[in-house]
Amino acid sequence: MYGNSGMEQLIPLVNKLQDAFASLSIPLNLDLPQIAVVGSQSAGKSSVLENFVGRDFLPRGSGIVTRRPLILQLVTDKVEYGEFIHCKNKRFTDFDDIRKEIEAETDRVTGTNKGISNIPINLRIHSPHVLNLTLIDLPGMTKVPVGDQPPDIEIQIRKMIIEFVEKDNCLILAVTPANTDLANSDALKLAKEYDPQGLRTIGVLTKLDLMDEGTDAKEVLENRLLPLRRGYVGVVNRSQRDIDGRKDIASALAAERRFFLAHPGYHHMADRMGTPYLQRVLNQQLTNHIRESLPNLRNQLQSQLIMLEKDVNDFRNYKPDDPTYKTSALLRSVLFHAFAPSSNTIDPC
Repeated sequence: MYGNSGMEQLIPLVNKLQDAFASLSIPLNLDLPQIAVVGSQSAGKSSVLENFVGRDFLPRGSGIVTRRPLILQLVTDKVEYGEFIHCKNKRFTDFDDIRKEIEAETDRVTGTNKGISNIPINLRIHSPHVLNLTLIDLPGMTKVPVGDQPPDIEIQIRKMIIEFVEKDNCLILAVTPANTDLANSDALKLAKEYDPQGLRTIGVLTKLDLMDEGTDAKEVLENRLLPLRRGYVGVVNRSQRDIDGRKDIASALAAERRFFLAHPGYHHMADRMGTPYLQRVLNQQLTNHIRESLPNLRNQLQSQLIMLEKDVNDFRNYKPDDPTYKTSALLRSVLFHAFAPSSNTIDPC
């Protein structure tokens, strides 16, 4: 059993681990509990994430916009700012600057020709408007190369996404536009391939307001068609015209609420639809998922530590700045701070 204060610390605990391993020069094969956001380029993934934050901060444009995995850590706080692991001790209070930094850091690794890289960008956003939540935004699936992209860009993106979704500890947030053929959804098909029982997949339907007149997605949202154990949540994002017209997200969320209350196919489940509800669901499901994964996670960390210590002992004359030695020391620190009993960690009740 975990007390409420302990439960609230579970997502920040995994954030600490993600940050620690992001700073290492040696790859570690750890299966951290996480949520990967997958969908086609036009599915509306960016809008969903921006609606959570209440700010415009993600790059936009034609073609592939997300070209490196973005580990987005949302932290409930009294003040609002962003910070990147690669920008030490720098706070971003202007969210336009956050977007520019994502673009610059992406280009630094991938170049400006729309190439992709599996090296993640770690962004933490503090805000009174968010719940504790960590999401990994992955490049949108595409079939057509753009500009100088290699002809196998579709395969490259798919391979990157699979690196995340094939792991047992990864929940899959499958984002699909409702105004397309749901049975042929790229996100749902990929999720089905790597989560055939639908145990790890959470479905999100976007663009419900753009469906043909007289049609709806009620059967999917009620989990009767294409069922998933964790179900579906419907959302209504801003249109491109709304974004170009600088429609603020608060107004968009109010319009989303009105849409579900007024729609004859959705009004009976309006309280289980929309962006705020989706954020609460993800916070709860990720927290529970981490709690269930903790014993195995601790075993993974201890096994990694034993292996690294053995490697260190194999080097008779290693230097203090040897990467393996530094990694072992950091793992010891992570294990101590993450799992040692304290007022800031999980206390059994």
